[in-house]
Amino acid sequence: MTSNERPTILIVARLPQHLLDLLQNNFTCHNLVLDQLSDDQLAVIAPQVRGIAANGEAKVGREFMARFPALEIVSVFGVGYDGVDVPAARERGIHVTHTPDVLTDDVADMAIALMLAVARNVVRADRFARSGEWKNGPFPFTTKVSGARLGIVGLGRIGEAIARRAAGFDMEIAYHNRSRKDVPYTYFGDIKSLAAAVDFLVMITPGGAGTRALVNADVLEALGPKGFLINVARGSVVDETALIAALKAGTIAGAGLDVFENEPNIPAELAAQENVVLTPHMASGTLVTRTAMADLAFNNLQAHFSGKPVITPVPD
Repeated sequence: MTSNERPTILIVARLPQHLLDLLQNNFTCHNLVLDQLSDDQLAVIAPQVRGIAANGEAKVGREFMARFPALEIVSVFGVGYDGVDVPAARERGIHVTHTPDVLTDDVADMAIALMLAVARNVVRADRFARSGEWKNGPFPFTTKVSGARLGIVGLGRIGEAIARRAAGFDMEIAYHNRSRKDVPYTYFGDIKSLAAAVDFLVMITPGGAGTRALVNADVLEALGPKGFLINVARGSVVDETALIAALKAGTIAGAGLDVFENEPNIPAELAAQENVVLTPHMASGTLVTRTAMADLAFNNLQAHFSGKPVITPVPD
């Protein structure tokens, strides 16, 4: 298609360069992040915008979409899409797509990595070895992971991948999900009961209003002083204030966190705790996976504008 025929895409989030290159080479693009368009400037191009390119943290609400009368599709770079008002999009026949499956392995790997890192005190042990403190005596004992009890909140694609990996550590696996699944794991109807029954509680549930602060003070109390929280879902699923209090008081043993309530801002009180391992929302952040995610986000747009069905629409 010629440049005059190219659909106009509005980029509303920080996206990897590979995806930006694909978009710019195939569409007419306006970038809210880089160009910092004023409301007046945005109003001028709004009637031409047919697609929005976002990521999992972008806010694409009803009022925002209403500014674009020709909008046909919102393509999300990421498996999560809780920032997109999907019901509002569907009312107008706007497609919403995301990038599931291609990041399953990396996120599952990261959940296990955080679990091992916090239980075996890997970060503190690294500092202990580097600083020469080892010369003054051995490192304190840590927590065994193999054979421990694992609870998974959200047994979707990634949750099941975490369970398969945990089985390799001979872990006793249980889960909480919106509904019971045909799997060989113990089902718990509520998260508090699950937390009370496990040593490690892994969060891999979608974000959004329905799961906000799912892990609260009561759940942390149930997890107990020998329990660890692992979050590779969304920062919003954990009450961060309650978590900080629990870590400081020894209510739980520790936490491994890849996501936070107000990214990239991590509360100083949380960062100061020695019984946490913190990573910068990088669970899917390998070159292979982020490239595949970028390709899929682009291919959803390309398919739509070529008159084909989108590849990975968000589920009903």
